[in-house]
Amino acid sequence: MKPKKNPNADIGRNSSLYFMIGLTSVLFVTWQSLEVKTYEKESVALNTIEVTDDLKEDVPITEILRTTPPPPPPAAPDIIEIVEDVDDVEETVIESTESSQEVYIEDAVVNIDDVEVGEVEEDVVVPFAVVEYVPVFPGCEIYETQEERKECFNQMVQKHIIKNFKYPQTALEMRISGKVFVQFDINSKGEVSNIQKRGPDRLLEKEAVRIIASLPKVKPGIQRGKPTKVRYAIPINFAIK
Repeated sequence: MKPKKNPNADIGRNSSLYFMIGLTSVLFVTWQSLEVKTYEKESVALNTIEVTDDLKEDVPITEILRTTPPPPPPAAPDIIEIVEDVDDVEETVIESTESSQEVYIEDAVVNIDDVEVGEVEEDVVVPFAVVEYVPVFPGCEIYETQEERKECFNQMVQKHIIKNFKYPQTALEMRISGKVFVQFDINSKGEVSNIQKRGPDRLLEKEAVRIIASLPKVKPGIQRGKPTKVRYAIPINFAIK
């Protein structure tokens, strides 16, 4: 027995067409959903101000100050006297100090014998090593040669430093040490002047200046037969043992 089937009622005849239409519809809906743009809504804030109608304020009571008016200006006199100017004023005549070509100026003639020429003493400083006659320290007069007096001067200065040496207490507590180079001049009167120092700390420099300033007065050095200023330099070592 043959099955009864209507050829026009075949369901799977257009299935591929329906599938393509459905797939296209789904893709279109998906694409449109992706292209949709959303915007945030702006929030509006409303500020409410409450104003009261009944505003009561205490008005301060002021007092009117009554001041006296200023006095009236002085009145003009009834009769005005006119005084005539009878004094004669003498005018001052200012003479010109400029000279013209017609004025002759005599040349001043000065005799050479009338001109006095004074000698200007030059402040020359001679180093201790090259001075002709070195300064003589008290006690070094017994030596005759200059070499012996130089050596005696050096030894006496060193003895003076050792005798008057005093380590600054603050520098000792701070463990400050080093060598201070001192340079000074012995002027034409045999006195110490122009002390210059250079050291690691101002405390040591101050002590070195004190020691050198206490040097006794010496016999000044002589250069070209005249007392001269002699420069001397010596280092002072501050060491902590």
